[in-house]
Amino acid sequence: MHWDDMRVFLGVARDGGLTGAARSLRLDPATLGRRVARLEDALGAALFVKGPQGYRLTAEGGRLFDHAERAEAAMRAAEAELGGAMTGAVRIGAPEGCATWLLPQVTAEMVAANSGLTVEIVALPRVFDLNRREVDMAIAVSRPTAGRITVQKVSDYRLSLAAHRDYLVDRPIAAVDELSRHRVVGYVPDMIFDRELDYLGEIGVGRVDLASSSVVVQGQWIARGQGIGIVHDFALSQLPGVIRALPDAVRLTRAFWLLRPAEDPRAARLDAVAAALAQGLRAEVDRAEGLA
Repeated sequence: MHWDDMRVFLGVARDGGLTGAARSLRLDPATLGRRVARLEDALGAALFVKGPQGYRLTAEGGRLFDHAERAEAAMRAAEAELGGAMTGAVRIGAPEGCATWLLPQVTAEMVAANSGLTVEIVALPRVFDLNRREVDMAIAVSRPTAGRITVQKVSDYRLSLAAHRDYLVDRPIAAVDELSRHRVVGYVPDMIFDRELDYLGEIGVGRVDLASSSVVVQGQWIARGQGIGIVHDFALSQLPGVIRALPDAVRLTRAFWLLRPAEDPRAARLDAVAAALAQGLRAEVDRAEGLA
């Protein structure tokens, strides 16, 4: 059994199919399928149940997965010890606002300073399952109260009621209770995956006229003068023409938290990455908010 076969096996198991694994492993799906079949033949055991929903581990596959993860962790630890702490691939999960307006700059600088490091950013509007190894570490907007998770506060950040300056010229606003006469932009109410994202609810607004699960879509509506809503201060400089409305009456504060599995065999290798990520995020929030 070769390590390269284990790398393919882990990729397919984690992505639940050939297409996603092909992208992360940089191989075509047909080749991956042949590699999996060859490994199953060599071991004399079916490792996956193949169906319309993808590849699901069999009992034998599950046992091999545990061994393969331990082998992977040992190899990465050896690489880190011999070649420097910030090496290898790191997958970071983050809410869309952080992933769009903060992480690109921070992670690009990390990779530029560490030639052996590669970074994958997964930007999804949901909570990541660290124990299933969906990602190596995650940025969250609320502190978990359960689970075997290591939690580190990274930084506070601020949000404001905002609109395009032309919108405010046509439809000025003098108080929060006047929002009932405005087109309000915000999240789809029943798709708010974390209570900390219920910004409009905090200021007593119950109606959303333009709603999206994507904070980037919300920002584009606002930047095009289509309505008024809550915007991250660190994103204001990236949304041309968008300015704060009622800055003395509406200013929200939230926090970013860095989450990692509490019992991760790769912890030593990832410590330096986590430290650099947290430091970079703090600096980028301060820089971007200073431009607002």
